[in-house]
Amino acid sequence: MGKLSHFDKLGRARMVDVSAKPETSRRASASVMVKMKKSTLTALPRNPKGDPFEVARIAGISAAKRTSDLIPLCHPLRLSHVDVQLEKCKNGLRISSLVSSTGPTGVEMEALTAAAVAALTVYDMCKALERGIQITDLHLQEKSGGKSGTYRASASPRKRKPVRS
Repeated sequence: MGKLSHFDKLGRARMVDVSAKPETSRRASASVMVKMKKSTLTALPRNPKGDPFEVARIAGISAAKRTSDLIPLCHPLRLSHVDVQLEKCKNGLRISSLVSSTGPTGVEMEALTAAAVAALTVYDMCKALERGIQITDLHLQEKSGGKSGTYRASASPRKRKPVRS
């Protein structure tokens, strides 16, 4: 088990110094589930606030670009690509994000932030129809690049194990 890098020897919070790390290609993907009633899911295309899919996609992309403004110890990164996809499924929407960059540190937080903010946007746009919408199972799907190599979540969200390569 590694040590927590965001604390100094005295236990104070610190931003990790990545200046000596080489720039490498990095990618990360994350996903989240937005659970809602079938009637809410069916009403999505007729939302008077606009198309929840497109507004959530834009919100997720914008959020990825602003992650360091939201998470205090994250480094501001120059992102090469951000993609947010929303897919209807039996009990709601599955939202996934993919973020890539070339730099000295990973983009996991950007991928997680993109998925989370897209989900919150769907909630905001649909709360008039259903207050009981649930946002669940936000997690890192995969990350690659950097010293720690590749991580892939297992298929079952309840039994995730890292896969290193």
